[in-house]
Amino acid sequence: MKTKQTEHKGCASGAPGSSGSSGAPGASASAPAHPSAAFATHAAHLVRSAATCGMPRGIGSKHPLQGTTMTGARAVVASLEAEGVRVLFGYPGGQVIRIYDALYDSTQIQHVLVCHEQAAVHAADGYARATGDVGVVLATSGPGATNTVTGIATAYMDSVPLVVITGQVPRHLIGTDAFQESDIVGITMPIVKHSYLLQSAEEIAPTIREAFHIAKTGRPGPVLVDIPSDITTQLVRFAYPDTVNIPSYRPTYKGNAKQIRMAHTRICEASAPVLYVGGGAISSGCSQQLLQLMRQTNIPAVTTLMAKGILPTDEPLNFGFVGMHGSRYANYALNNADLIIACGTRFSDRVTGKLETFAPHADVIHIDIDPAEIGKNREATIPVVGDLTLVLNALNDMFAKHTLRPDTQEWLAQLAALRQEYPLYKPEYDAETSAIVPQRAMKLLSRFINESADDIVVTTEVGQHQMWAAQYLDVNKPRHFLTSGGAGTMGFGFPAAIGAAVGLCVEHQQQHTQVVCVAGDGSIQMNSQEMATAALAHVPVKLVIFDNRALGMVRQWQQLFYHERYMCTELEENPHFVALAHAYNWKAEQVNSWDELAGAYQRMLASKEPYLLDVRIARDELVSPMVAPGASLDESKDVSNQQQCEKEDVR
Repeated sequence: MKTKQTEHKGCASGAPGSSGSSGAPGASASAPAHPSAAFATHAAHLVRSAATCGMPRGIGSKHPLQGTTMTGARAVVASLEAEGVRVLFGYPGGQVIRIYDALYDSTQIQHVLVCHEQAAVHAADGYARATGDVGVVLATSGPGATNTVTGIATAYMDSVPLVVITGQVPRHLIGTDAFQESDIVGITMPIVKHSYLLQSAEEIAPTIREAFHIAKTGRPGPVLVDIPSDITTQLVRFAYPDTVNIPSYRPTYKGNAKQIRMAHTRICEASAPVLYVGGGAISSGCSQQLLQLMRQTNIPAVTTLMAKGILPTDEPLNFGFVGMHGSRYANYALNNADLIIACGTRFSDRVTGKLETFAPHADVIHIDIDPAEIGKNREATIPVVGDLTLVLNALNDMFAKHTLRPDTQEWLAQLAALRQEYPLYKPEYDAETSAIVPQRAMKLLSRFINESADDIVVTTEVGQHQMWAAQYLDVNKPRHFLTSGGAGTMGFGFPAAIGAAVGLCVEHQQQHTQVVCVAGDGSIQMNSQEMATAALAHVPVKLVIFDNRALGMVRQWQQLFYHERYMCTELEENPHFVALAHAYNWKAEQVNSWDELAGAYQRMLASKEPYLLDVRIARDELVSPMVAPGASLDESKDVSNQQQCEKEDVR
């Protein structure tokens, strides 16, 4: 039996291995020769302006097989190669078996075999968030396709560029309830940026080119390409296009000059302005432009969960995480501003609280590349549609040419006093005790991460640990904190860590990068089987489980708002996580006391292998402060184990 294995040569400091190929010949003697290894290493990482970012990252029409007749299956693989794809996450099945057969001959594409299709999408998502490139997924029809839905929804909510390729039953069987048939185009229609159901092999190359263009340009998002299996057997002349022509799709990058001038004027008039920065700033890559605007104008900034890392933690004007579990001073800044400069954010309910009472005295300058977001939740006084980098460049140029600035001294003094009065990290967290206090443990992890010689990317699962990570991890670079924000998907963080680690080494040769996933004992069980993926692909991700034997965040709500009626949130039969890790050939240890934790962190980060820490914390630890559901943003309160809160009607 002939098999193909991906060779992993290993990278320094815990980064994953690079890929190679066994170089086996194709199954068909009449099939055209595959491009050489030089093609696989073609320099595709070109820096492009926003106006041209829809071009292929790869060599496009210069693919050596351009003009050659081939099967539809091989045209799929050649199209991905022409697009510059280096990594593909997937799981084989009957309706994509011919595409997998064609993948056998690719010297460019590394395939990462996952244990579940949902994890494939989350891994591709983590790859895309960490690298800025498009994540690519391949799954079969029916249950294989439907298993991708949660991952697609997660990427859609957080504006992550993905191309998800699914197999479909042959065209003549569509609509007959054939074996493993599902209408995946119909199922995913509300959660994709665009979708395609192919009708002929001639559509493969132009459709894949369009799919990557749509996924990456404008507001990023997932695109689905559904391919009936009979198309993969058709012969087609391969012709990969470099450009696309979609008359109905013309994203606006350059903001309207008049509106930008209006924004400049209003900023100069403000006495209590604040920059409200969301995940769109990460997508745009405008960290330096934001810092320049802040320092030129002396305007403070607050950041959403999705924007963590866009600004350095030690920047004095960065007031950090805002919203339901944000600091009281950040929430005060946003809710009491007279001008909100919203940058790539959608005024989520987790930030605004009760919308009717949110920032009642503020005008809003809303800058976003997606016009549908402007005015959707909060009316914009001055709307600016465009790419954040270009719009902020224009604003910075105006401030460089004019001396007029907003007078923010009194406002900043007020916020500084609040930051001192209501610190996010409280002295009692450092009290001498043998117990592991999660806030203190997260601060210690932050110290080790920032003192490491490696460049460390953090992913999180969803729950209390996610909020502690958002509050206490000092992340100073964009794309170094990856989490599910809009969908809040348990099971996201661990496969996303695998995808990020693969991408940062294979795609960008960042050999001194490692990835740490912060998880809870509930959320890690959503996709714990992917420990096999990390072991098989030789990806030495690190997994820190904050283990309280509970679904901590839901239990916290039950304690605070439902009179401690703990229904289905206490996990009495958790697996022995260390034994589970050992079963997958991971290194692992359990940490039960504070004195053990620092040494365990050191051993984990020094390891060149996948490593799990089961960090045992008390079940009744709470995330604080908190804005109760349905309450106003200015009602942020510290919560304690003894406290009962009144919840408002959230309708």
